[in-house]
Amino acid sequence: MAKTKRRYSCQACGSVSHRWQGQCPDCAEWNTLVEDAPATVFSMKHNLSDGGKLVEFAPLNRADELPQRKATGIDEFDRALGGGLVPGSAILMGGDPGIGKSTLLLQVAARIARSGAEAVYVSGEEAAGQVRMRASRLGLADAPIKLASATSARDILTTLNGMAPPALLVIDSIQTMHSDQIEGAPGTVSQVRGCAFELIRYAKENGVALVLVGHVTKDGTIAGPRVLEHMVDVVMSFEGERSHQYRILRALKNRFGAVDEIGVFAMAGQGLEEVRNPSTLFLSGSDEPLAGSAVFPALEGTRPVLVEVQALIVRLQSGATPRRAVVGWDSSRLAMLLAVLEARCGLSFSSAEVYLNISGGYRLSDPAADIAVAAALVSALADKPLASRSVWFGEISLAGEVRPVAHGGLRLREAGKLGFKHGFGPGESARADRQSR
Repeated sequence: MAKTKRRYSCQACGSVSHRWQGQCPDCAEWNTLVEDAPATVFSMKHNLSDGGKLVEFAPLNRADELPQRKATGIDEFDRALGGGLVPGSAILMGGDPGIGKSTLLLQVAARIARSGAEAVYVSGEEAAGQVRMRASRLGLADAPIKLASATSARDILTTLNGMAPPALLVIDSIQTMHSDQIEGAPGTVSQVRGCAFELIRYAKENGVALVLVGHVTKDGTIAGPRVLEHMVDVVMSFEGERSHQYRILRALKNRFGAVDEIGVFAMAGQGLEEVRNPSTLFLSGSDEPLAGSAVFPALEGTRPVLVEVQALIVRLQSGATPRRAVVGWDSSRLAMLLAVLEARCGLSFSSAEVYLNISGGYRLSDPAADIAVAAALVSALADKPLASRSVWFGEISLAGEVRPVAHGGLRLREAGKLGFKHGFGPGESARADRQSR
């Protein structure tokens, strides 16, 4: 019998190598090669054109009743999903260890079960008693959730096929699932792909809302093959710093709603609590304006969120190389903004250390934050506070121009709700926003 050849698949680009290497030869990513089961070799007589069953086609405009979303009762979770759970949908949720993924899904399952629908929670990482202990701490001990601790995909599907399809099925996590039909240990590319395919097929055929919990790598991406994100309907990321109480549930892909929509939660003693007005989390709360502080109206999906940008400038007396430290923003964009301020405005930052922080552990990627960052830097350099109760937004080009940004009117309305009196930004943004409506 011929010895089976080992092969290794890259989790980042999918390329195949017949020996393990620290770096992928195709995409140059490190530590992404994982042992995979060998590919099936078909003979020349392999023919798929005969012997199959007929596929039923239906017109797109058929007047059937469309699947109705089911609200979970947790408004922030429903908001991130686009309005609630869609029957037959597959949702993949990733996040750092300890961020609260299992806690949130246990709360969602409890709400579904208490509403009269059936919820099934399968844990591959914890024993059933451990999950019950956590549920008791969260005040969910009386929720009629069907709980199981299992890692065999065959056993789980056999059990589910022998009962009425539940409204919600949670698998925590997909990396712990194992199929006896596939070679390899749990968590390998072939095991994750095969188990996910079978679970998603069950959900589609029976109209079950399926939630798969996914582990993440050290880079923050979901572990396993990239094809896993293509197989599911919704990809969600649960973000936040464990040292801060807030958590953000962000939709990265959504076939049934808008992407980049967020839900905001705060970690409390009784689990995750919804935050109705997230702007209050990221503002200092000080009524007196401080030097080096500017408020930026960020936009997450359709939700404006006010965040505070803090800057500190330290002049150096010696010829030491100045530091540039950034938390919550792109360091390369800070370097570009400092260069524009020096070249176009005549401000000197070359002999000073620059520290920039987005308060509350929030992470900004919106280019409209350029004006707020620049205002905070200039305020810190001059050691003078900015105008009281003011917000700043706008994109800065390399020529020093302030470019218009989307939804300027929406940003200003959110600032007005919280008592801000002045808004500094490109005038074209508000005019364009009025014309679009």
